[in-house]
Amino acid sequence: MFQQQNFVLWLTGLPAAGKTTIGKIIYQELKNKGHKAHHLDGDEVRAITKNKLSYSPEDRNKNISLAINLAKKYQDKGFTVVASFISPYRKHRECGRDRLKNYIEVYVNSPLEVCEARDPKGMYKKARAGEIEYFTGISDPYEEPDNPEIELETNPKSVDECVSEIVKYLEAEGLLLKRLKRYDFR
Repeated sequence: MFQQQNFVLWLTGLPAAGKTTIGKIIYQELKNKGHKAHHLDGDEVRAITKNKLSYSPEDRNKNISLAINLAKKYQDKGFTVVASFISPYRKHRECGRDRLKNYIEVYVNSPLEVCEARDPKGMYKKARAGEIEYFTGISDPYEEPDNPEIELETNPKSVDECVSEIVKYLEAEGLLLKRLKRYDFR
């Protein structure tokens, strides 16, 4: 018998900072520890929208609003949610903090040059060539979090070190599953 206090782990940072990689691994760690968990990813949420969303501020607002609503629905059903979204504006993250219970902001902090060098989808290259408008870090700002619960510097740290840092935080906060005390008849 277990007692789960669900929470939302909101990973934010520049494109290619490592949000999705860390998010997928921490999601699996939570599942392995017995959590009823779900992972939401920015690319996947964008893909399910009927009209493809651009990177304009208006479309970003729609995308993040949809992401927060999905996270809330999963949380209301008892899931712990790991959400990997650029969410470049502070107002987006504050909205998540206001609407979601036990919101934990994780700033996946990687320098622009490192993210650009990783560029697994070639998005930075397209943005630099003017093919993508409003690209975060190039033609649209990323507003760094003021007070994230966790800040992961993914440049010197490995993925394993980042995941370990999140697990240690969750343990310290008492958010990992705990076995309920069993009582026997005597």
